[in-house]
Amino acid sequence: QLQLVESGGGLVQPGGSLRLSCAASGFTLEHSAIGWFRQAPGKEREGVSYISSNSRSIKYSDSVKGRFTISRDNAKNRLYLRIDSLKPEDTAVYYCAACRGPWGPYVERESGYENWGQGTQVTVSS
Repeated sequence: QLQLVESGGGLVQPGGSLRLSCAASGFTLEHSAIGWFRQAPGKEREGVSYISSNSRSIKYSDSVKGRFTISRDNAKNRLYLRIDSLKPEDTAVYYCAACRGPWGPYVERESGYENWGQGTQVTVSS
């Protein structure tokens, strides 16, 4: 069974940090770009960060640039998202997703992804 499972979410105070993890089972992430997306209450899902299959290419959305760090460990079939300087507007369900290819313009489109996790809740509040 192909599965992506996110973990690491929780309740954090503004200014705090979290590291989200995404573990794949039933398939390898090695040849796929991976993306992190988030969906805040009442808003559409948005992409926040993407990493190529070989980690040589990375993109961040303007809203998270400088605070989010994406990484991957192909040997462990895992993806990570380090979030620093958390803001209340970062509150959302965070999803990881495996792309159809290693890298390309499609990484910034949800249609470019074929496997999604169930999401992990991140709540930033004092």
